Amino acid sequence: MKIGVIGTGYVGLVTGACFADLGHEVICIDKDRRKISALRRGRIPIYEPGLSDLVLRNSKNGRLVFSTSVAQGVRRSEIVFIAVGTPSRPNGEVDISQVKAAAAEIGRNINGYKIIVNKSTVPVGMGEIVSRIVSRYNKRQHTFEVVSNPEFLREGSAVLDLMSPDRVVIGTDSPKAADKMRELYKPFNTTVLVVGTKSSELVKYASNAFLATKITFINEIANVCEATGADILEVAQGIGLDKRIGKAFLSAGIGYGGSCFPKDTSALYHMARSAGYNFRVLKTVGEVNQAQRRRVFEKIRRAAGSLRGKKIALLGLSFKPGTDDLRESPALSLIEKLAAAG
Repeated sequence: MKIGVIGTGYVGLVTGACFADLGHEVICIDKDRRKISALRRGRIPIYEPGLSDLVLRNSKNGRLVFSTSVAQGVRRSEIVFIAVGTPSRPNGEVDISQVKAAAAEIGRNINGYKIIVNKSTVPVGMGEIVSRIVSRYNKRQHTFEVVSNPEFLREGSAVLDLMSPDRVVIGTDSPKAADKMRELYKPFNTTVLVVGTKSSELVKYASNAFLATKITFINEIANVCEATGADILEVAQGIGLDKRIGKAFLSAGIGYGGSCFPKDTSALYHMARSAGYNFRVLKTVGEVNQAQRRRVFEKIRRAAGSLRGKKIALLGLSFKPGTDDLRESPALSLIEKLAAAG
């Protein structure tokens, strides 16, 4: 197939490179000229295991090209992925301005039937918003479908996650679009779940919020262990052997960070509030996660006495192993507290 991907961050670049490796013709588009120039020279702007080889191999054989022109990408593609950033606003809500801008550009340049895929993590109802924006700029009234297809990529294993996914979720009410998306994902040999668009949009937030809650829970249990003399490693092992719970995300520590968990838990909480529901569990999850960072700082202060003038080393700055991503890293939060204490 001919595929366009708007956005060359973690999601866009990994998505484009992996689909190209499966034999599709992919054009990745980004307005950042320096980034596109670097990618054309084979320079990868992010660290992700296996990604550099994919990009270089598929660029060399011509299946993966890079452009700053949304018009070029839309006109030459039958499926167009929107994979731009959706950062948090200061109040915790999602900034959807980049998605809206991409939808407007698609509408201006649509030249035939297109499947427009929201790959960015977007609030419930974004499919309808994108559809309205594309229609507004679609002067020649070309037919199109808007599909939700959330990503479940973990930084540090994103290539593996895309090529060997647990599941693929597709949100659409169009049988034609659903069939085309099933065909696209057929080589992955995994469960393809086709649901309503709004349900698909909520799956990503619900998944990340649940995992953030699981991390927060094990950190609370770790605090109980310290207060009672139990061993958190032994307790976590015992919990994880329960098949209903599983071992994943039961490593106690300083709290979660990164580009997804803080942003998505906050976004889901605000979405629920906007719909008239008080999601109390998520509010507590965020509060406990921040408290865990303060708790570690207090432990250091108790161990070291006065912190003024002390030299302290932190091993690990990214928000987790296997990535160079510093976004919302608990380590940086700890550094700020230590520096403020002298």
